[in-house]
Amino acid sequence: MTTLTKKVLNLGRLLKNVDNYTKRLSSHFNYYPDGEKPIEGETSKMNMMQAINNAMDITLKNDPSAVLFGEDVGFGGVFRCALGLQEKYGNDRVFNTPLCEQGIAGFGIGLATAGATAIAEIQFADYIFPAFDQLVNEAAKYRYRSGGQFDCGGLTVRAPCGAVGHGGLYHSQSPEAFFAHAAGLKVVVPRGPNAAKGLLLACLQDRDPCIFLEPKILYRSAAEEVPVDSFTLPIGKAQVLREGDAATLIGWGTQVHVLLEVAQMAQEQLGANCEVIDLMSILPWDQDTVFNSVKKTGRCLVAHEAPLTCGFGAELAASIQEECFLHLEAPVRRAAGWDAPFPHVFEALYLPTRARCLDDLAQLLRY
Repeated sequence: MTTLTKKVLNLGRLLKNVDNYTKRLSSHFNYYPDGEKPIEGETSKMNMMQAINNAMDITLKNDPSAVLFGEDVGFGGVFRCALGLQEKYGNDRVFNTPLCEQGIAGFGIGLATAGATAIAEIQFADYIFPAFDQLVNEAAKYRYRSGGQFDCGGLTVRAPCGAVGHGGLYHSQSPEAFFAHAAGLKVVVPRGPNAAKGLLLACLQDRDPCIFLEPKILYRSAAEEVPVDSFTLPIGKAQVLREGDAATLIGWGTQVHVLLEVAQMAQEQLGANCEVIDLMSILPWDQDTVFNSVKKTGRCLVAHEAPLTCGFGAELAASIQEECFLHLEAPVRRAAGWDAPFPHVFEALYLPTRARCLDDLAQLLRY
């Protein structure tokens, strides 16, 4: 073999390795479908996008005051969650809005105040901030400022959030902690199809304005058998998805699946049986379930995609140390995004992946 041929072959191998290492994956987790049905009865296989569509379909069918609106929802929305609903219910109940998030929220507040059920879609959670004043200063405070005479409890604001593999700084953020600071709102994040349908229907029937954040990477990640009939899951009630006694792992949305895999890895590699909790709703959050679990295990790891500083994990950590201090065997640890804009090609280094979470858990167990 000539020297030139060897050089060409080596260069080919080098380029192949570079390609392998720089290729970005669309998913940093393995999906864990729900093993139990939330209610008995007929089911249909749905992904999370279809489950959300189904929840809105049920609401539009059963509630003549319900209206769905947002940027591009007329043709189904960029993630197709509203697919087919305008054709079914007409363009006076399912319609496009101008590219104005402040206007979308304000219009929804007005509808809800008049007694309608308003389903407002913000195309990406990253663009909800122009509507922040409307949601925090108007929707959240409407009942309080009127002395209980008026409210806009029929308002639910849906927004796709979180990492998607290629979203970068303007299409990957997780803003749940911003809204958790506003008394009067409810903030919910589902982990999959069953949770999405049950929690969205609960939000649409709730008498407080709700922010429903949908991890966009979960829309088509996997499917579950979802009940065809209407059902709700309680807002403010966490779910223990895996029982254990070595440590409590708490997450919401996509991070729940990361932590379920971390718990499995910890069992195999560290011999530690960890408990995994899906918080389900950020505001209100289920203190009883969290505190009882941490008192049992003595250790706690909270993981979320949002930046570490003032992320909702900080609220959990502070509350846990207040209530469970004498039961703790180690300080509460947080695995989170870095305090930096969400990167593009370095997304994998930003996210609290299973490797990072497992390392944090190992340190927690060794403390």
